[in-house]
Amino acid sequence: MQLKKAKEGFLPVWILLAVFFVLIVVVLALYFISAAGLPDNVGRILSEEEQIEVIERNSPLTEYVYLTKNADFPRNGKIEKITIHHMAGNFSLERLGDSFAQRDRRVSANYGIDSNGRIALYVEEGNRAWTSSNKDNDDAAVTIEVANDQIGTDWHVSDAAYEALIRLCVDICKRNDIPELVFTGDAGGNLTLHSMFYKETECPGPYLTSRMPDIVNRVNLELKSN
Repeated sequence: MQLKKAKEGFLPVWILLAVFFVLIVVVLALYFISAAGLPDNVGRILSEEEQIEVIERNSPLTEYVYLTKNADFPRNGKIEKITIHHMAGNFSLERLGDSFAQRDRRVSANYGIDSNGRIALYVEEGNRAWTSSNKDNDDAAVTIEVANDQIGTDWHVSDAAYEALIRLCVDICKRNDIPELVFTGDAGGNLTLHSMFYKETECPGPYLTSRMPDIVNRVNLELKSN
């Protein structure tokens, strides 16, 4: 009788262990299913040859490559927009790449620009970065994070970063057959801002937001001259 009671007492423990084992199997299965759908060049340091191959599919202005797993492969839609963000910090391209590499953060951008005007690629243009808090926008947009040389207030960006942003926008438009940029101040244009899709942020900050007309004019002038 005591043996029977002892076995019955262990029954809940065995049930909990069985449930725990099933959960482990499910988590591992989901992990391997997810990993199987990822390109083999994400989440690791690429060789020089691999970096050259990746850059050839994207902007030739790229100087640093670290491809994050935090993206959808491929994007669901044609590239028709550019969305500008700021880093809310003066980060190096390597540090931003480390941040995007964290799977639990679930954020990324196609490109980043540091305060020296160097350009990095984190998500290939053919894939959707997780940047704008809006899937539809990110499916249609190439997203760009720009470093700030002033923290807070206007969230200013350096002249080198600003000039690199202009060059990158021109290059993106040329390669993706975007004839001109249009900024309407809302999500209706093809030059959009993070703050248009997430009301809790001012991203890309007052400085870059105030420069949108200048960005449009300069990019479109370059597009027309070519």
